[in-house]
Amino acid sequence: MRTRHTLYFVAPYRVELREEPLPELVAREALVETICSAISAGSEMLLYRGRFPSVHDPHDHLSSDLTYPTPYGYACVGRIIDVGPQAERSLIGRLVFAFHPHSTHFAAPLDHLHFLPADVSAEAGCFLANTETAINLVHDAVPLLGERALVLGQGVVGLLTTALLAEFPLQTLLTADKYPLRRQLSLALGATDSLDPSRSDFRALALDRLGRVGADFSIELSGAPSALNDAIALTCFGGRVIIGSWYGAQRATLDLGGAFHRSRISLYASQVSTIRPELSARWDKARRLALAWDALRRIRPERWITHRIPIQQAPEAYRLIDQAPEAVLQVLLVYP
Repeated sequence: MRTRHTLYFVAPYRVELREEPLPELVAREALVETICSAISAGSEMLLYRGRFPSVHDPHDHLSSDLTYPTPYGYACVGRIIDVGPQAERSLIGRLVFAFHPHSTHFAAPLDHLHFLPADVSAEAGCFLANTETAINLVHDAVPLLGERALVLGQGVVGLLTTALLAEFPLQTLLTADKYPLRRQLSLALGATDSLDPSRSDFRALALDRLGRVGADFSIELSGAPSALNDAIALTCFGGRVIIGSWYGAQRATLDLGGAFHRSRISLYASQVSTIRPELSARWDKARRLALAWDALRRIRPERWITHRIPIQQAPEAYRLIDQAPEAVLQVLLVYP
C-alpha cells in the first residue's frame, strides 16, 4: 500500500507528520507529488499558537471549523504523477499549484489545480495564494491618482501589496514594520519611506511623511490588533482603512472615541475568499489568478525565501517562525 506523510497541527506549539494511505483516484482526479509548500506566517501561526477562532465560514472552507488535530496550509506546488480514469494521461509530469495542506502527496480534482506557466518556477509558484490576496487588497483599497497610502506590516503579503501599489502614481507610499530586514525590502520595492511602528514617535513621524493630513487609505497587514489604532489615527478625514490581517481569537481594542467619531473614516474587511460585489461580474477566479501569475513574474517574490526546510523537520520550521521572526521572511517546506 502506497502512503504519504501529512503535516498535522495537533495542539498549541505542536505539529507532527502522520503517515496515511494514498487515496484511490477517481474520475478526473490527479495524484500530485509535492515539491515545495509555503508556510503562512499569518494564518498558520494562529493555528500553531492556538489563537484561531472556531467559526464556520461558507466562503472559506480552508479556515472553517478548525479543531485539533487538523492538516492546514494552502500553498503547495508539485508534479502530477498519476491521473484518474477519466483524465488525460498527457497531464502526467505537469507542475501545478494547489490550495492544499502540507503533504508529500495529495489527490485533487483537476479543476482544483492550477497549472504553472512554463516560465514560473515551483518556488515562485508557492507565492500564488499570497499574490492573489495582495491583488484583492489593492482592489479593495481602490487607489486613486496622487493619493497617500500607508501599509502597516511588511511580511510577504505586505511586501506583495507594497510592490503592487508602487506601480500606481501615488503621491506617497509609506510602510511600517518593526523588523529592519522587511523595511529594507520595502524601500527596495519603491516605498517612499518605511518606519518602525514600535518607536514612541512613530505616529508623529508617519504624519510628517504623509503631509501632516494623514493617509487617504491605510492597509493593516501586521497581524497585530493594536495596529488598527495606528491605521485609524493616521488616516485622513473621509479616508478608508482596509483590514487584511486575520487576528484569529485575538481581540482588537479600538480607540473609536475622540476624533474618530467625526472622521468619516470607513473600516473595510478584506479577505480573498470573496471579492467586492461590484467586481464579481468581471473578476472571476480565472481572471484574478491570471493577473497573479503576471504579478509573480514582475515582482519575483521567490527572492524573499529566507529558509528552505525539509518537511521531515517541519516542527523546527514553525519554531523558527515563532521564535525568530526578525530573521525570517518566507519559509518553504521542501520535499526531497
